[in-house]
Amino acid sequence: MMTLSLGKLAAAVGGLAVALSAATGVASADPIIDTTCDYGQVMRALNATDPATAAQLNQSPAAQGYLRQFLAAPPPKREQMAQQIRAMPQAAQFMGTIEAVAGVCNNY
Repeated sequence: MMTLSLGKLAAAVGGLAVALSAATGVASADPIIDTTCDYGQVMRALNATDPATAAQLNQSPAAQGYLRQFLAAPPPKREQMAQQIRAMPQAAQFMGTIEAVAGVCNNY
């Protein structure tokens, strides 16, 4: 049975989505909308940088779906999703993993 709460996992996935744009190198008022990483790149980078968090994400179809939706969304929708995620205090605990994935996802 999975003990990680869906809220915490959603915050992690959301935080990951928010951070992805840091790896793009594209200047933007809100770089989250400019990420070039796809779901496969994100997951490969997450598996390489934090296998435990990747395993938790792999056990949550809802979190996987949210990440896929974020990455497939047009810029206005990504901006809305990012604002919702930034409002979640639970995302703070995942910042180390998020920063690591954001720094390497374009390499996968």
